[in-house]
Amino acid sequence: MLQRGGEVVIRMLENVKQVTIGPLIAKFIAKGTLVYTDEYDIYSRLEEWGYEHETVCHAEGGYARDDDEDGFCEVHVNTMEGFWSLLRSWLRPHRGIPQETLPLYLGFFEFVHNARARGKRLLGSLLSLLLTPPCNPA
Repeated sequence: MLQRGGEVVIRMLENVKQVTIGPLIAKFIAKGTLVYTDEYDIYSRLEEWGYEHETVCHAEGGYARDDDEDGFCEVHVNTMEGFWSLLRSWLRPHRGIPQETLPLYLGFFEFVHNARARGKRLLGSLLSLLLTPPCNPA
């Protein structure tokens, strides 16, 4: 899940069923939020769960839609597709990651992406914490 211009949440799922993804969506996305997805069936109950939902149909060659004809394609999943591309490129040199440790790699990539999205303020704070000598009480 990725908020446009915001943070990403990555979780390795046991399966791709609505019963699995539903609680994650409820935890990380506020009710009433407009959610853009592809046409995959796992997302078909988003409106029932309290979200606005727009889709693009890749199977029909659709990748973006300009519903109000202002020249700007509001409905697309290109942000998430781009994120997956970055993640795959980052994982590729590791040449196979065991299932047990994959969540750690995903968590690290999520952290790095979100720190970058928050800007230098967060990264600077973390670095100062890591580089500051521990306090020695007298």
